[in-house]
Amino acid sequence: MPNLENRIPPPLVAALFALVMWVISIVLPAIEMNAVAQVALSLAALAAGLFFCIAGIVSFRKAKTTVNPLKPETATSLVNSGIYTISRNPMYVGFALLLSAWAVYLSSPWVIIGIVGFVLYMNRLQIMPEERALKEIFGSEFLTYQTKVRRWL
Repeated sequence: MPNLENRIPPPLVAALFALVMWVISIVLPAIEMNAVAQVALSLAALAAGLFFCIAGIVSFRKAKTTVNPLKPETATSLVNSGIYTISRNPMYVGFALLLSAWAVYLSSPWVIIGIVGFVLYMNRLQIMPEERALKEIFGSEFLTYQTKVRRWL
């Protein structure tokens, strides 16, 4: 599995899991849901997901450090303010919320497996390698940050 670490851009990973969720929703039964509630919940999760993604990018831009998740070793500063006081990975939280919006829209309980799969994939093949690089670059500063802020929420 080390060959997959930091190899696939997270937006593409999220898109692939969204595709899997769509296929699952075609094959397995959906649940009946009030259309207004379905749209409202989908839009709320979509808005929250976009907020987390954009807030993460803005914080990185303000700190003038790389946004490229495939090259964490190029980070020039440890971002631990703004949205990064809530989550160490707000952009990934955002993607998970976008997948949640998609799950509500698809209205199939079986598609939750896509969200779980995304989180497991990101933890093992994206976040863990990023954290190793950040520990190497920022040492005790990152370790202290890690104890104060959760990986997801």
